[in-house]
Amino acid sequence: MARFLHHRPLLLLAAVSVAIVASSLVRPAAAVRPFVLVLSVDDFLKDSSAHPSLPSADSAGADGDADEWDDFADDSPGADPLLSPSSWVPLLDPSSSPPPGDGPDSPADSLFVAGARAMLSAASEGDDAAFITAAAQIEAAATAGHPGAQSALAFLSGAGMTRPASRSRAFLLHTFAADAGDLQSKMAIAYSYFRQEMYEEAVVLYAELAEAALTSSLISKEPPVIEPIRLHSGTEENKEALRKSRGEDDEDFQITEYQAQRGNAGAMYKLGLLYYYGLRGLRRDYRKAFHWFSKAVEKGDTRAMELLGEIYARGAGVERNYTEAYKWLALAAKQPHYSAYNGLGYLYVKGYGVEKKNLTKAREYFKLAADNKEAGGHYNLGVLYLKGIGVKRDIIEASNHLLQAVNAGQPKAIYQVAKLFQKGIGLKRNLHMATMLYKSVAERGPWSSLSRWALESYLKGDLGKALLLYSRMADLGYEVAQSNAAWILDRYGDQSICMGESGFCTDMERHLRSHALWWQASEQGNEHAALLIGDAYYYGRGVARDYERAAEAYMHAQSQSNAQAMFNLGYMHEHGHGLPLDLHLAKRYYDQAVEVDSAAKLPVMLALTSLWLRKNYADSFMVRFIDSLPEIYPVVEEWVENVLMDEGNATILTLFACLVTVLYLRERQRRQVAAANPQQPDGAAM
Repeated sequence: MARFLHHRPLLLLAAVSVAIVASSLVRPAAAVRPFVLVLSVDDFLKDSSAHPSLPSADSAGADGDADEWDDFADDSPGADPLLSPSSWVPLLDPSSSPPPGDGPDSPADSLFVAGARAMLSAASEGDDAAFITAAAQIEAAATAGHPGAQSALAFLSGAGMTRPASRSRAFLLHTFAADAGDLQSKMAIAYSYFRQEMYEEAVVLYAELAEAALTSSLISKEPPVIEPIRLHSGTEENKEALRKSRGEDDEDFQITEYQAQRGNAGAMYKLGLLYYYGLRGLRRDYRKAFHWFSKAVEKGDTRAMELLGEIYARGAGVERNYTEAYKWLALAAKQPHYSAYNGLGYLYVKGYGVEKKNLTKAREYFKLAADNKEAGGHYNLGVLYLKGIGVKRDIIEASNHLLQAVNAGQPKAIYQVAKLFQKGIGLKRNLHMATMLYKSVAERGPWSSLSRWALESYLKGDLGKALLLYSRMADLGYEVAQSNAAWILDRYGDQSICMGESGFCTDMERHLRSHALWWQASEQGNEHAALLIGDAYYYGRGVARDYERAAEAYMHAQSQSNAQAMFNLGYMHEHGHGLPLDLHLAKRYYDQAVEVDSAAKLPVMLALTSLWLRKNYADSFMVRFIDSLPEIYPVVEEWVENVLMDEGNATILTLFACLVTVLYLRERQRRQVAAANPQQPDGAAM
């Protein structure tokens, strides 16, 4: 099939993905991707004044109790989920404490830790025999009832690693692990329900996981902002994004650090942000963040004041001190930094660092923040009106404020709006929407830290470990991990250290796994994945050729305004491949491709010329030649790759081309001289 944009970057309109920020005091960090939730009047309930989930009007109102304040800061878990017996992080991070087991010398825990560690090592070293042995240890621990081992074995069973692939067995093992409290298995089960559109079941699990994600971010060592780095842009490596993810090894970071050490206040503030949020490949370090924010304030950068206030309020890297928090937030508000007003309002709601609770003043501060487009202000006003704290309860007003915060990427607002959709409060009950919103928050939970270790492994050239970790996250429903794992399989082939049913993957196993991963990513809105699925079916790559399924995949990509998919659909209509032969529809798709992407102008012009020839000279030699191109192209492409691109042949052909060029230029020079001296006999001295 004609392809006009073979390796161009694609615009990814994937499912919602937002940054979780451990902040109710100050502004949230920017969303990882734009988040726009558009609702119509029909989405709102006409009568939302009463609902069994809401406090009665008599118990709320102007003097509502601030204890009704819906905030997760006071409900932090007692233990870091990353250090649970099921977590892989202690196995990846030498600085982490070992995960606790069932007892001091738990045999099941010892088996799981040994097996998981050996599995990661075998993936790194490309040792298939060691991987099989490690999987057997994990299976033994799973048989003994270890939830982490059951979860890991479910992952291996679902992927078909060291055993036949079985989705039913994987689901059963995940269920056993989830019943024992394993959060990663709960993510996997929720995703399985989500794929099957079983929203009644999925929404319950994702709601639990979203709440866990928000609460755990307050004490986890992992950053509250997880940057899902895509390894590829289209079919090419995403070099720029990867360069910026090297942490302290990144040249830009080193320049910023040098400038900060030389006294540049802006660089100090930037370093503080990088360490506070754990951005661009850095580990979150509150102490370093506090150090650089303090230095920035000393140098006159007032932006750091509000973050110092948040640090003191949280006790992040320093002893918690609400008085200091109030001082720094008040100073920031005077600048004015309007997000600091949101923090001040929160302190007045809770009565922290101030003389007493003051809901009127809290509402005024929240409104100041919201009026200046601060998402936190909108979120907190939404909670006030939702709960009737200090104001008369107004569900419509609450919904409007919460939606403003949602579209700014405020994670707690996303959670609250999901709850409104789930329970039908103010908004019509919509479990699909609730599930989507909960999922976007849940995916920022501490289990997403595996993405950082996968990226670090990839940057170090450890493809085996990177593929294993991305595949694990793909099992939990992460679209970026699904596309990254699929891309590694396609890009690196045998070098990807893909483990199959009985050793390294065969070519067919690798193609099928890559195909399955791309398909999952396409279901979640990855248009490039949908395009590749269409190509796989169209050309019969790893699967049986099926033009109808190819058309279905291209339609999916086209629905996300993908110009290449539009061009392909036009081509299929022109030739009647999987779609009705319809030259008018073909032209429509070609025209749409140009409207979406101007880069399609030349190929579309050629395609329209082909349409004109086909319409007016249906049986001509030119039409037959055009129809033969798809058969000729793979042969030419293979010859170019296997002959011309061979290093030795390329050198010989280059020298031959140079020789021909020299002979041509000498001959042309001789003819020019002969033309300039027409009377000179042949053989005369020149």
